[in-house]
Amino acid sequence: MNPLSGRWRFGLFLAACTAFMWGVLPIALKGVLTTLDPMTTTFFRYFIAAALITPFLLVRKKLVNRHKFRSIKLNLQLLVAGLLLVCNYALYIFGLERTTPEAAQLMMQLAPVMLLLAGVVVFKERFSILQWLGFGTFLSGLLMFFSPRFADIFVSLSDYGVGLLMLATAATTWVGYAIIQKFLIKEFNPEETMLVFYWIGALAFLPFSSFDALSELTNMQWSLLAFCGLNTLVAYGCFSEALAHIEASRVSAVIAMTPLVTLLSVQLIPMEGIVPESLQTITILGAMFVVIGSIMTATLKSRG
Repeated sequence: MNPLSGRWRFGLFLAACTAFMWGVLPIALKGVLTTLDPMTTTFFRYFIAAALITPFLLVRKKLVNRHKFRSIKLNLQLLVAGLLLVCNYALYIFGLERTTPEAAQLMMQLAPVMLLLAGVVVFKERFSILQWLGFGTFLSGLLMFFSPRFADIFVSLSDYGVGLLMLATAATTWVGYAIIQKFLIKEFNPEETMLVFYWIGALAFLPFSSFDALSELTNMQWSLLAFCGLNTLVAYGCFSEALAHIEASRVSAVIAMTPLVTLLSVQLIPMEGIVPESLQTITILGAMFVVIGSIMTATLKSRG
C-alpha cells in the first residue's frame, strides 16, 4: 500500500470536489433529459470521458500494456466489470428519469453501504457493532425520506416506485463492479481500467443512441451535457487522487455528504424539468439520517 502524502487539506479539498460534482450531476442530467433520451445522454457521458482520457494517457505513455490482454481471465474480468458498469449507468439514468435528483442520490448511497456488507461475505471483513448501528440508521433514514410516498411506491407501484427499484438495482450492479475492480487493481492502475470501461460503455450505448434531438438542445443543455461527460472523468480523478492524501474512511465520510449537496442544489438552482421533492420535516430528517448512517458505516470499523 502506498503511503499517504500528508497533504490532508488538499485531500479533503479533492474529496469535497468529488462530493460536489457527484451531488450536482443528477441535476445536470435531468436538465439534459428534458430533450435528449437516456441512452443517448449516457453514450455522451461515456464518449466524452473516453475521448478526453485517451490522449491524456497517450501523451503520458500510460495506455494499457497490450501484454496484459493475453490473460483470458483478466479479459473476462474487465468485460464483466465493464458491462456491470454499463448496467449501472443505464439503470441509474432510467431511474433518475422517473424520480428526482434527491431521490436518486439517496438511493445510490446504497452502493457503498452494500459494498461494505459484501466485504463481510466476500472478503471476510469484520463489521463492528457501531457499523451495524450505522447501517440501521441509514435504513431508517431511507424509510423516513420516502415515507410520504409510501402509497405510490408500495401500493400502486407508480412510475416513481419503478424508478426507485431501478436505482436500487443500479446500486447493486455497482457493487458487483466494485468487487471485480478490487481484483483488477492488482494488475491495472485506475487510469487503465477507466480507459477500458469508458470505451466499453461508449460502444455499448452507441447502437441504442439517437442523435436526431441534438439539434433541439439549447446552449445551456449543450453545456450541461459537456459537464456530465467531464464530471464522469474529473470526479473520479478527484476521488482517486484524494485517496493518495487522506485515509479512505475520511474520503468516504466527506463523499457521504453528497445527498445533502443534491438536496440544497435542487432548492437553490431552479431548472426546467426538475420538480424538487416536497421537503417536510420527516424527509429532511431522513436525508440527514442517511448521511449520518453512511458516515458511521464507512468510518467506525472494527479495530480487531
